[in-house]
Amino acid sequence: MTQQSAEERPGIAAAIVVHKGRVLMVRRRVSEGQLSWQFPAGEVEPGESREGAAVRETQEETGLTVSAVKLLGDRIHPKTGRRMSYTACDVVSGTAYVADTEELAELAWVTHGEIVQYVPYGLFEPVQVYLDSALL
Repeated sequence: MTQQSAEERPGIAAAIVVHKGRVLMVRRRVSEGQLSWQFPAGEVEPGESREGAAVRETQEETGLTVSAVKLLGDRIHPKTGRRMSYTACDVVSGTAYVADTEELAELAWVTHGEIVQYVPYGLFEPVQVYLDSALL
């Protein structure tokens, strides 16, 4: 996929939800290439901010109400070719569960040391830097 075609498709907003020393990860029912475990995420809808999409997708996928803290960065994802944004979020209320059973198979609260088991190919550097400080 070319970068131009990635620009024409809606962007994907991911939520980096840290709570009690762990980060929330979800496993999709259908893997996107090598991506199996990832952060709650979905397409940014017309007129929606990247941060707003991350908050909405987290609610829809996991039942958690979160608030956006800060946009960590964006890029064209090297594995999917999609424009991705990453937003740090705090839990406001709720307990995480697989709310969207059509999209998600399971979820996990992952410690800093376990991240490599879930994402062996490494994280986007600004996300890794954030998690290095938020989880230690």
